[in-house]
Amino acid sequence: MVDVKAFYEGTEYHTPDRKIGVLSRLFPSLSFYLKVMSIVWHDSRKVRRGSYDSAAWHDGSVSTIKALEMSGCRFEVTGMEHLKSIDRPCIFIGNHMSSLETFTLPALIMPHGFDLAYVVKSSLLKFPIFSDLVSVRDPVVVDRVNPREDLKMVMEEGARRLEQGRSLIIFPQHTRAVDFDPKKFNSIGIKLAKRTGAVVVPVALLTWAWSTGNIIKDFGPIIPSRTVHFAFGEPMDVTGNGQEEQQKTVDFIQRNLEKWNAED
Repeated sequence: MVDVKAFYEGTEYHTPDRKIGVLSRLFPSLSFYLKVMSIVWHDSRKVRRGSYDSAAWHDGSVSTIKALEMSGCRFEVTGMEHLKSIDRPCIFIGNHMSSLETFTLPALIMPHGFDLAYVVKSSLLKFPIFSDLVSVRDPVVVDRVNPREDLKMVMEEGARRLEQGRSLIIFPQHTRAVDFDPKKFNSIGIKLAKRTGAVVVPVALLTWAWSTGNIIKDFGPIIPSRTVHFAFGEPMDVTGNGQEEQQKTVDFIQRNLEKWNAED
């Protein structure tokens, strides 16, 4: 369990109205990346000093949300009431659209008592400075080349993290994509939940305000006109072969994406 103070109140979060500075209005990407690189740099120094714990990870995630908001982005987050009823480690399963969710989900989830670990691709461990922050959180690392080996890794190492009392965040898509394709949304998270008895929490997200870069995919333009959406679904125990829970997760994501796209 992690004891950190939430930066929001209640079970929803909506970015409050705020004045955006001239630099952020004219150059939102520059404004944001100057702030986020400062966050990463200071947190990487904590790693080297051995003081980068779960609370520090949460605080850095909150700072990233604030940096996005100061650059003009707006967050709309719902469904966090579902997290209050969970009394054991669980598996958060969501679609994957950009770097934004990787940076910001800890700030939304950890105040509810969850310590977290990600299932990440091995390439994230190759970024200078940033790799320190990834590796120190002891993620489950897959290479996204051999599905059989990835499944074995998640089943073994994912189960170990859950036994340690840590919840997992899994993005089952092969790669990040704005368009959600259920055929590319594998059931690896459901399989792990079935094996371990962990609760599954569906997560739908629309995070293309942090768009994909042409040169470096992880660092594309920030587009404040695109509202950032997160929705957490009702917790599920996996029964039978897990097909029903897999379909419910897919349906939850599709339903929210359709609603958000219609609104925006």
